[in-house]
Amino acid sequence: MLIYKKFKYFTLDFITKTEIISPVALDAMDQSILKILQKDALAKLKDISAAINLSLSPTHDRIKRLEAEGYILNYVTLLDRKKLDLGLVVHCQVTLDKQTKSHFSEFEKMIAQFPEIISCSLVSGSFDYYLKLVTKDVESYNKFYQEQLAVLPMIAHINSLFVMDEIKTTTELPI
Repeated sequence: MLIYKKFKYFTLDFITKTEIISPVALDAMDQSILKILQKDALAKLKDISAAINLSLSPTHDRIKRLEAEGYILNYVTLLDRKKLDLGLVVHCQVTLDKQTKSHFSEFEKMIAQFPEIISCSLVSGSFDYYLKLVTKDVESYNKFYQEQLAVLPMIAHINSLFVMDEIKTTTELPI
């Protein structure tokens, strides 16, 4: 399938065609590559190749294909939040005053601006959104809660749950 994109450069219009790559089903080698990269995004190509018993060039091609097809979204560094003085994790259950498209959209736009909120999910059940946030301590959370979160006009109720201990935290998906 081809998609045509139109670009404006000064006063000239350029039309380019971009081919959409249809995803190929993942085989065992693709899954192994993804497992390795989930554990260590900086894994060396030669180490990945050795682990899956494939030469460098085909391994590189597979990684590039996995990136192009969107299986690999990004390469990130995981930080130790406690060393960064972000020792408190709070989960918030948020209920909006009205469950309308405009309220959802407005809430999501505002929530995206808060760096303290590291996850926001629209959920089913007795509340609308489930937030995960990190702050230094209870006092800093209370300040954030009172001055930024609770003042959002579309919020009807917030239930805050303070994490006592994290038993399991991972970014690895079960492949």
